Amino acid sequence: MVDFNNLIDLQIEIFILMIIGYILRKINIISKENRKSLTDLVIYIILPANIIYSFMIKMDETIIKSGFTILIVSIVIQLGCQVFGKYFFIKIHSRQRSVLQYGTICSNAGFMGSPLIQGLYGLDGLLFASIYLIPQRIVMWSGGVACFTSTKGIEVVKKVITHPCIIAVFIGLFIMIGQIKLPNYLYVSIKTLSGCTMSLSMIVIGGILAEIRFRDVISKLTIYYSFIRLILIPLLVLFGCIIVKLPILVTAVATVLAGMPAGSTTAILAEKYNGDSKLAVEIVFLSTALSLITIPLLCLIINMVV
Repeated sequence: MVDFNNLIDLQIEIFILMIIGYILRKINIISKENRKSLTDLVIYIILPANIIYSFMIKMDETIIKSGFTILIVSIVIQLGCQVFGKYFFIKIHSRQRSVLQYGTICSNAGFMGSPLIQGLYGLDGLLFASIYLIPQRIVMWSGGVACFTSTKGIEVVKKVITHPCIIAVFIGLFIMIGQIKLPNYLYVSIKTLSGCTMSLSMIVIGGILAEIRFRDVISKLTIYYSFIRLILIPLLVLFGCIIVKLPILVTAVATVLAGMPAGSTTAILAEKYNGDSKLAVEIVFLSTALSLITIPLLCLIINMVV
């Protein structure tokens, strides 16, 4: 049974953190230069720690068998999102298109999705969420980062494989597959840094939000994007899971995570790589706001049809 109180609380928490960042920027505690430093901190330290920590799960034969299905579903979803990102925004200006493509490929399933799934479906749901996130983590810091780079071919590969977050993915996979137990002081340090992810990311986004006009947030483009990210993709996932008769928990976890709003890294990376950070913040803000409505509706639909 879905706990809607947990769902709403988490979404409100995200907005409170964004408001804090907004206020700090307005009173100039976070200057434009400080914000760039915070962005670097998030990308080079906090996010890698969060990625490594997400892979620290116990693996056994039962988990491998039960998780294989959700892994395949996640891979299919990532491939589908790649296609959507490429063709649904084909007529958009290239600088905006890179933001929209990344926002379609990479949702907020990691920061917002994992605690939400745990609150809704318990530890079994959290385990499935962790496995679901493996392909997205890899795509996020490979094909996702490539959305913001101007180089092609081997240069893109070099930039991607040397990115701290994709290095963290490899380290995390090594730890998970090898079931390596880190020294307690190292484990606690990584866990503590990982716990800063949502707060720092949302504060940075709030700081960027302070420099745009709210009336610009709602536009045909941001509404079009939000429809694809929050409604079209999860409904396709839901009906696809129903057609192939997947287990109820797999269907529920995949659908909810597929319906997450734009990932906060959309704005973080747009800011880092001189993309359209204004549009990035707009789609993060609007899709997160609308998810207050769409995610509970998705949960209701799941309860009715599976």
